[in-house]
Amino acid sequence: MASTWIQDIISFVLSDEKRTIEYVSYIFIFWGLSVCVLLMSMTAPYGRYSRPGWGILLPGKIAWFIQELPCCVVPLLIYYYADCPKAGVLMNRFSLGLFLFHYFHRTFLFPFLIRGGKPTPLFPFVMAFMFCTINGYVQTRYILKYADLTVTQSSLNRIIIGTAIFFIGMGINLHSDHILRNLRKPGEKGYKIPYGGMFQYISGANFFGEIVEWFGFAVLNWSLPAAAFSLFTICNIAPRAVQHHRWYQGKFKEYPKNRKAIIPFLF
Repeated sequence: MASTWIQDIISFVLSDEKRTIEYVSYIFIFWGLSVCVLLMSMTAPYGRYSRPGWGILLPGKIAWFIQELPCCVVPLLIYYYADCPKAGVLMNRFSLGLFLFHYFHRTFLFPFLIRGGKPTPLFPFVMAFMFCTINGYVQTRYILKYADLTVTQSSLNRIIIGTAIFFIGMGINLHSDHILRNLRKPGEKGYKIPYGGMFQYISGANFFGEIVEWFGFAVLNWSLPAAAFSLFTICNIAPRAVQHHRWYQGKFKEYPKNRKAIIPFLF
């Protein structure tokens, strides 16, 4: 019975895969906006806000590794085993390479560079794993089967600008993570005020970098799936940056008064 149900779902998805990808992209948009509204009144229960009531607690580093892993595995499975008519187009491969470059770092390096780390409740872990699995499929399938990323006179500037924005965002994200990792000396516990880089202007410098990164990815690809992913990222982590900002202000009396939450000089 279960196998028949699964076969029906697969048949529906493959009957018009482009339509399915578009539907899922709209679901991402709705999901992201819903999460954004929800996070205005509560904190996502992981990291410094981890708390009981959201399932069993999992080791933070291992949970992060597993939840991000589908964004590396799913694209490779599709590339090697599915029909990918655009796989031979240079810019399509380049676009997918950017996606994999980000998630290789987030999966195999980032979690194991973290010093300490809070346990992750089961519920946010499952939601993150599910999103990474579906998003890995949506982005990869669209790029390798449907995306028109042929370099033309009209698309060249967009591709260059999108790529530049992506790497600027990644640089901000990596540098901000480096600052956060080195706030505490080995053996130290507790939280400190981060300084340097974009932290001079905003509390959520690492989040800002990731938002910029995926905005650049959306500009480069100029597609509904990439735009939906970019919007979902904003809706999911911008509220967390605001929560971090308020948390810092409440914890440290000496917290810089001119520092904003997520947008330098503005918000």
